[in-house]
Order: sequence, then C-alpha cells, then structure tokens
Amino acid sequence: MLNDLPGAAGVRRPAGSRIDVLLIEDDDGDALIVQELLQEAAGLRVERARSLAEARPLLAEATCALLDLGLPDATGLDGVRWLQEHVPDVAVVVLTGLADETLGSAAVRSGAQDYLVKGQVDGTLLYRVLRYAVERKQAEKVQLALQVAQVSAQENARLARGLLPSPLVFDPRLAVATRYRAGGGQIQLGGDFYDLVETQDGWLHAVVGDVCGRGPDEAALGVCLRVAWRTMVLAGQPATGVLSAVQQVLEYERHDDRMFATMCMLSVEPDRRSGLLHLAGHPPPVLIGPSGVHELRARATPPPGIVHTSEWPPTKVDLGERWTVLLYTDGLVEGRAGSGRFGSAGLIRAIEELPGSGAGGPARPVELLLDRLIGRAEELNGGDLDDDVAMLALRYGAQDS
Repeated sequence: MLNDLPGAAGVRRPAGSRIDVLLIEDDDGDALIVQELLQEAAGLRVERARSLAEARPLLAEATCALLDLGLPDATGLDGVRWLQEHVPDVAVVVLTGLADETLGSAAVRSGAQDYLVKGQVDGTLLYRVLRYAVERKQAEKVQLALQVAQVSAQENARLARGLLPSPLVFDPRLAVATRYRAGGGQIQLGGDFYDLVETQDGWLHAVVGDVCGRGPDEAALGVCLRVAWRTMVLAGQPATGVLSAVQQVLEYERHDDRMFATMCMLSVEPDRRSGLLHLAGHPPPVLIGPSGVHELRARATPPPGIVHTSEWPPTKVDLGERWTVLLYTDGLVEGRAGSGRFGSAGLIRAIEELPGSGAGGPARPVELLLDRLIGRAEELNGGDLDDDVAMLALRYGAQDS
C-alpha cells in the first residue's frame, strides 16, 4: 500500500527550496506543541504533513523527517521502512507516546537515527536531537560511500589482475609498454584486455581485445577470454587453435547471446623481422619504423560471438630491422577531433607529430609514446574519452629519429 502513496494535491513549494524539518504528524495538538518547540530554534525551516501521502512531494527537499508512528496511512514501523526505501538520504527521528518507547527503539534498529517521547522534550532537546540525527545520517552516508569505494577498489584490483597481466617476455632486445584508461573518467574497468607472451620457441605473441559494452559482466568475460588466450598460447597451440578456443570460451561464458569481442593478435617470428597478424573485427595495429608510420593490414574475420567460424586466416607482415608496433582498442580513436572523429588517420598523424616517437632519444620512448597519444586524444576530445582504452606497444632495436 505504501509504495502507491499518491502525491498530496494542493502542496506547492518554490522549486529548489529546502526544508530543514518535515514534521509528519496527523494530530493537530501534538503538531502545535512540536512547532512551538521548534520556534525556539531560530532559522529552522519547518513544514508539516498530516500523512505520508502528503509528505511525499516534500521529502525531496527535506533534510530531516520528524515522524509520528501512528499515521492514517502508516502505523508502527511502516513509515520508517517506507522512508528508508524511498528517501534514504533523509534523516529520520520518530515520535512515540509514553507507552511506546520499545517501539521507538525498534524504529532506530530499523534505520531511524533517533526517537523522542511526546511530552518529555523541550525546545533545546528537540533541536539537539534533530541536529545530531542529521549529522549521524551524514556520517552514515560517508561511511557507506567509503565501504562502496573500498569494495570497488578491491573488485577493480581483481579485474586488473585478470584483464591486464604482466607481459611474459624474456628477449632483452624488446621494450614493452602498456596502458589502460577507463572511459568516461570512471574507475571501474570495462571489458578491454591485453596480453603478451614469449614462448620457448622464440615466438612473441601479443593480443589486444575488446568485449562489446562496459560493466562488470563485460569485464568478467574479458578476464575469461584473456586467461583462455594465454593458456592456449603457453600450451603451444597454433594461432588458429588459440582463437578458436577463445571463441568457444566466449560462447560458453557470455550471459547474453548478443555479446561479442573484437581481437587483434600479432605473432612475431624469432628473428623479429616479420610476423603473422590476425584481425577479428578489430582495428589494425600501427607500425612505426625508420621509413614512417602506417597500419599493418590483414585479412579480417568477424568478431568472435557474432558469427561462429573455424577459419582464422593469418596475414604475414614485414616489420623490418627496427620497429615499434602499437596495438590498441577502438576507444583511443573514437573520440572527437574537431567536427569529426580522431580515427586511425588522426592517430597516425599524432604519432608523426610527436618528437622522438620512433626513436630511442627519450629515456623511455615507448612509455612516452603511449602517454602522449592518450593525452593528444583527450585534448582533441575536450576531456576524458568516452570508451575504455587498452594499449600495448612493442619496440625492437634502436631506431632512427
């Protein structure tokens, strides 16, 4: 019944005005006594409602509700529970009769900040109780926010370990840098992931993936895909077997049949001069070398999850003797740039404009490259990028400026 309380017809307040105390009391005599006591506390803005229905349109502007436990539309603890459910930010102090102190204590256990016994309070006590109730409510909100932040941080740390592992690389000629940026200035990770593994035969396998959508379900699926990918790579499976296994995990683990993931996998040969590139609905990586900056093109396949496929055609790509390869998710290039999008062309221009982007001049060229690219994309976008960004950069050999 309480969930369907109608609004009080005829209640009119200026938009945005505040109510320090909303007295919800149907007895005119008791209400008059309380209002006279509150007059002793100068500066308080007090409104009265005779029922929860009449109080409903006023509660959004109230700081504290002084609630009688015997109303026409709510008796006992019903009113306290309704307020807790619908206006949890409003402090609640209940009014009880002489014979109902036990009920007042029960109201506090149900979420009210305090209770008062009618006929046993004066103006000073009433004001102090209301003030402390508001302060306790604020303290509860701060504590709850802190707990939520702690849980979120712990969950984020677990997701980060699953989505963003430490690269497994032994070749001292390689420099590696990774970055992850949550979209929209959020803290919670999405479904973007990366990984890098060097196997015993000298091959270097890199992957960047992006689960469509963002949220805990997408992040959890991203963890499953990334772990499956590394497991298959370490087991020595060929790239086609690795991608088929990832596809199978996605189809089994997703909670929604519409979920899919794009992936870019680059396998660099032991001589580091060439590699095999697989693109499954994902933006191609960018090659930076002495001769310039360009995308590494490859035959594309549909993203896993959209169409089931057993064909993962590789494309052999030449890397050269000295190179940097950048793998990234599309959040990096989907931001605004003037009247259009940053895009892959904008990314290439940004790399070309960065001093030393393809050289060994700066102390940490690969890290600086990623930081500057993210900074440039955010600058053109006018703030945080809307989508998550995962980046993985590999550098091999000393490069010319």
